[in-house]
Amino acid sequence: MGYTVFGELPDYPKGHTTYCLFKKLKEHYKHVIDISPIKNLKTNNLNIRKATETDFDKVWEIFSKVIETGDTYVFNPNTPKQDLQKHWFASYMETYVIEENGIILGTYIIKPNQIDLGSHIANCSYMVNPNAQGKGIGKKLCEHSLVVAKERGYIGIQFNIVVSTNEGAVRLWKKYGFEIIGTTPNGFKHAKLGFVDTYIMYKNIS
Repeated sequence: MGYTVFGELPDYPKGHTTYCLFKKLKEHYKHVIDISPIKNLKTNNLNIRKATETDFDKVWEIFSKVIETGDTYVFNPNTPKQDLQKHWFASYMETYVIEENGIILGTYIIKPNQIDLGSHIANCSYMVNPNAQGKGIGKKLCEHSLVVAKERGYIGIQFNIVVSTNEGAVRLWKKYGFEIIGTTPNGFKHAKLGFVDTYIMYKNIS
């Protein structure tokens, strides 16, 4: 039996019976996720699909904007465009994009966290166009990746280096059931703050 993700409340007046029902369900099932098989996720005008070679330039636009600040990802802010292939389109990973009316707003990858005997745990990375912040894009990418990970037979997802000062990301991952299972002191060289701690975060999906 599948479970249901309760995201935004449906577009009904607040006094509407359906609105009240969904509100109660959402409050009761705070940490439930959807593990039913899906290929694409469509919400209003948003669509998540596998990336293709034709998406490379648009994904690069997002990737380059996200890493240029030097405050969330380990990639050098001056990473050249040709390196995107190995970082985001390598053969051992799956790459997805989320688009609204054909415009790509975000992307994520899912891959084995380790090779061989460690390949049953997934690793994911997510990026959202800074100009699309506040639309819940990160939430939708996370929800989709949990479904894909389950479909692929992974038993857990691990984030190896979550920058501790990236409080929004830490809150989001905790909301979806990820726990901090370790801390690396001074594990990240923040562009403005210098050395800051990083977290290892994990969620069991078996």
